[in-house]
Amino acid sequence: MKATAKELRFNSKGLLEAVDRGEEVVITFRGKPCAKIIPYDGEDGQNTTNELFGIWKDNDRVQNVDDYVRGLRIGRNIR
Repeated sequence: MKATAKELRFNSKGLLEAVDRGEEVVITFRGKPCAKIIPYDGEDGQNTTNELFGIWKDNDRVQNVDDYVRGLRIGRNIR
């Protein structure tokens, strides 16, 4: 199913009902596809292994994302 950005804005409930029925909705903006709404499969999609990816994958200073971010945030906790 295709819908425009305007239809998404004014008829989001109807589009979500279509997705709930199992349809995929492609949202177009100025005639070009820009997004797809698909049914939720129940997985949260979060990476729990803390593996690095993208520009962080080859960064030698970062071994663990959580530890690195915690280190950046030290001193930011204002009480």
